[in-house]
Amino acid sequence: MKAVIAVLGGDGIGPEVAASGLQVLRHVAAKYGHELQIREQLIGGAAIDATGDPLPPDTIASCLDSDAVVLGAVGGPKWSDPNAAVRPEQGLLGLRARMEVFANLRPVRFLPALANASPIKADRLQGVDLIVVRELTGGIYFGDKRRDEQSATDVCRYEVREIERIVRVAARLADQRTGKLCSVDKANVLETSRLWRDVASRVIADEFPAITLEHILVDAAAMHLINRPAAFDVIVTENMFGDILTDEASMLTGSMGMLPSASLGESERGLYEPIHGSAPDIAGRGSANPCGMIASIALLLRHSLRLEEEAGAVESAIGAAIDGGARTADIAGADERALSTGQMTDAIIQRLQ
Repeated sequence: MKAVIAVLGGDGIGPEVAASGLQVLRHVAAKYGHELQIREQLIGGAAIDATGDPLPPDTIASCLDSDAVVLGAVGGPKWSDPNAAVRPEQGLLGLRARMEVFANLRPVRFLPALANASPIKADRLQGVDLIVVRELTGGIYFGDKRRDEQSATDVCRYEVREIERIVRVAARLADQRTGKLCSVDKANVLETSRLWRDVASRVIADEFPAITLEHILVDAAAMHLINRPAAFDVIVTENMFGDILTDEASMLTGSMGMLPSASLGESERGLYEPIHGSAPDIAGRGSANPCGMIASIALLLRHSLRLEEEAGAVESAIGAAIDGGARTADIAGADERALSTGQMTDAIIQRLQ
């Protein structure tokens, strides 16, 4: 097949892990006979430095004219002033809105070979294979914001249609898995959460009667992700709760560097990025874990290009490399050799061959 992929390296370790993802993507294309056109563009702080805009028009045009978008990370101390009129994060939020990707899928799968890398007891981790479906373009991150010298306000707003569409995405995933769906909210306090719970209940009852729906408060969900994570299968939740819970869930895998994500909308064009952020403290050292990015490439192959065999091959190669002892510093034990970003990428590519 032929496809156009936009690649936005961004800031910090973003360009490093994006390069690893591209290596894997090109290897897959060569092995399976696909023709990929790669278009590299600026976003975030790098775009601010070059153009004054965290999301330049050329970047938007390239992304909207592509079959999928790969993103490294945005942000860093150089642009960290929260009072600045222009910030790197505006580029990421703006891109999500322009691409109309409202469903963020974050798979969390425990690899037994990394049991010692996780701060959670190994017996709690057995069987962990869950996916968080985070609503991505609504809620408090996108609500009206006001500030004066004495106070500040961030509005959390959700419309019925926004809740309906994200619940449908999660329900379809649950239907392909165990049929269990957990909806996370704060309905004992927040009016938006009470609406969320009512709409989720109605959508499941009317459209997905075979799905078993459980409602759970976000604070309880945070606790249960640690003490009984294997009980979860598909979790659906609003924007901020999903952001926080998936950072917590990354510790089940041993490192935030292991987690991929796919941001999807109504079309097959998706935005694919690891969840780890720009990690400016290790940028340029060649020590970043590329697994989250490479796993995001697998999600790109599956969801945007509909290449399930290739996606499975990439995921199997990551697992085989880990099983074979390949480790970056974030998942290496005291007596294990830490590989560089490039060496870890090579170890995964070797398993693809």
